[in-house]
Amino acid sequence: MSTIDLIVLGIVKKEPLSAYDIQKRVEYRNISKWVKISTPSIYKKVIQLEEKAYIKSTLIKEGKMAEKAVYALTDAGEQQFENLMMGIASQSINIFLDFNAVIVNLESLTPENRQLCLTHIGENIAVLKSYLEENMSLKGNMPEIPSTGKAVLQQQLILAKELEKWIQTLKD
Repeated sequence: MSTIDLIVLGIVKKEPLSAYDIQKRVEYRNISKWVKISTPSIYKKVIQLEEKAYIKSTLIKEGKMAEKAVYALTDAGEQQFENLMMGIASQSINIFLDFNAVIVNLESLTPENRQLCLTHIGENIAVLKSYLEENMSLKGNMPEIPSTGKAVLQQQLILAKELEKWIQTLKD
């Protein structure tokens, strides 16, 4: 079981939703910025979780719209959600950053290209930091945003600020 399982089960635990609506929640919450999760992986995961009887679909039709499957958590899904929460929370914390593959290979580049790579990473960190600051400014006072969601934004902003400082030390 994976983090994607936990995300999908957690979203469906709150309320029954279609795969499309689950994907929209992931998009709205910007989860794909913090966890490797794509739209196709959500749809595949919903099918897998239903095959394992962790979620159950009900076909509904609204007005002239086509029927759609709405997924709800089963008792087995509730238990699996709890197991995943406890299991992942009990593991050591790993922070995987894709650009670390570039960092470990910097010394294999010419000094000019090394600086260029660090500049690109620094620019992307600045974009991320700006995005996070804007998001926190927009959503920070919205009561419908859970405090845990705000905590993730704050955590990511702290990380972005520290990465910005760290990249600068590598450039110097």
